[in-house]
Amino acid sequence: MNVTEEFERHRAHLQGVAFHLLGSPSEAEDAVQEAWLRLHRSEPADVTNLRGWLTTVVARICLDILRTRKSRREEPLDPGVPEPSVPGPEQEAALADSVGLALLLVLAKLDPAERLAFVLHDIFAVPFEEIAALVARTPAAARQLASRARRRVRGEPERPAAQLAGDRAVVAKFLAALRAGDMAGLIAVLDPEVEVRRSDGVEFRGAANWAKGAIAFAAQAAFVQPALVGGAAGLILVRRCKLLSALRFGFGGGFITTAEIIVDPARLDTIDLAVLD
Repeated sequence: MNVTEEFERHRAHLQGVAFHLLGSPSEAEDAVQEAWLRLHRSEPADVTNLRGWLTTVVARICLDILRTRKSRREEPLDPGVPEPSVPGPEQEAALADSVGLALLLVLAKLDPAERLAFVLHDIFAVPFEEIAALVARTPAAARQLASRARRRVRGEPERPAAQLAGDRAVVAKFLAALRAGDMAGLIAVLDPEVEVRRSDGVEFRGAANWAKGAIAFAAQAAFVQPALVGGAAGLILVRRCKLLSALRFGFGGGFITTAEIIVDPARLDTIDLAVLD
């Protein structure tokens, strides 16, 4: 077996696993490279399923990184430590297409073991028996981890499924107009007396008043994507894989009747987000 060729055959898969788990392109690449080193220190001839073996190795490396990252959050930040590198616009575009930034933001809120169980099982179809060994739990406990994570990812919509489907359709039209800078398209999906509240205390009313400002504000973000925000259909605005703001909409008669714009960092850290897919 040509170890290098075999490893390269699985590199894209391994990077996908690592990025879903870590949410950082640079850390994901480091994890894959570490897996390469571990492969060379092992006896690859004895590995019957190299893809599965490498997936497990990458997952274990990522779990260690997630646990270390969580413990560091509890310590005071050292002002002399530089900020970690962030992806550029092209890299962020590729990540948005391959993963979905809404999912990435939700995964970041999960416990490391929950994140690993969900990503490996629900996205990469790794059996719970193998996941259990990674998190030092029984297969049944690993299944529970994935189940809890799945509920967080899907969220708990405050409106019935039929109404939520209608809300999503309105959000899709709003988003299309927002991306196109289409004032008339935005106004068409807004109630003429739409009430808009910002988390910093600013309030205003009226579709025409808000439409122009919404286009200008969205221009600050690299990406705007649908999401379930606090149980309601809405949008998230993301820049450099960081949540810039979240919009939580109220609906009536096929229009957006209220909009809460959440920009306060402390509130953004605690708000419930879920994927609208």
